[in-house]
Amino acid sequence: MTGPGVLAGLVGAGLGTGLVLAGGGAVGLVADRLRMRVGARAGRAGGWPRWWVRPRPVLAGAGVGIAAGLVTGWPVAGLWAAIAVLALPGLVAVDRTGPAVIVRMEAVAGWTEQLRDTLSAAAGLEQAIAATAPIAPAPIRAEITALADALARGDRLAPALRATADRLADPTADLVIVALIAAAERHARDLAGLLGSLAAAAREQVAMRLRVAAGRARIRTSTRVIVAVTVLMAAGLTVLNRSYLAPYGSPGGQLVLLGVGGLFAGAYGWMGRIARHRPPARFLTRTAAPVREASR
Repeated sequence: MTGPGVLAGLVGAGLGTGLVLAGGGAVGLVADRLRMRVGARAGRAGGWPRWWVRPRPVLAGAGVGIAAGLVTGWPVAGLWAAIAVLALPGLVAVDRTGPAVIVRMEAVAGWTEQLRDTLSAAAGLEQAIAATAPIAPAPIRAEITALADALARGDRLAPALRATADRLADPTADLVIVALIAAAERHARDLAGLLGSLAAAAREQVAMRLRVAAGRARIRTSTRVIVAVTVLMAAGLTVLNRSYLAPYGSPGGQLVLLGVGGLFAGAYGWMGRIARHRPPARFLTRTAAPVREASR
């Protein structure tokens, strides 16, 4: 590689590194503001969003970008290599959120059935909650135990149930908690039958989510194969057949490479969006409770 090529590679790599670091800094500022808002709402001021870009991946992406720019002499190659290091691990990673949500929904359904069976034995609601706390399903046992402890301290049932809904943070649990709040405040009849219907609905949601998770797993597998093939093909052509890629060394070729990389990035992002788990929004929140109470 000639001297001008080395200089162009260094300049391009530096430009790409600057863009990556600037993007990481911008994401960091946004993450810091969201952290403050989420912490203020949830009472956890030190909690960081899971997608926070940590310095280590940013530095790794910058290093790979610089190396790719030096090896190829193409500034755009360095930029896309840096972005790939930052984005591809999350794209091909194993989904851990979806299975955890399904396990939690199953636990909520199991606890609802326990409440139904205990209430069928002519026990009161508070006594039923205290009786099911030690045998509640493991994924939610801590939250149910905290609810039973709050009732044992003399807390009112409805506020304690709303606090439990915030700790569970699950839409299916919200349905059960709403039924329990209605029973506590309005003395609803046939609560055991209502809880049985909610437990059956929760089981149906679990079955539906298992089918959706299976479909997303196939999409993630296809995404990994596509990413591996395209990355290996690009690396193989760069190392083994540089003459085939020689047109990309011109300024016009760099613009074309930028556009081609953008198309691949858009396709990867779309596949990741399809395979990503998006939990449904909750409807029982702390901010909604006072509004309902004031309207009565």
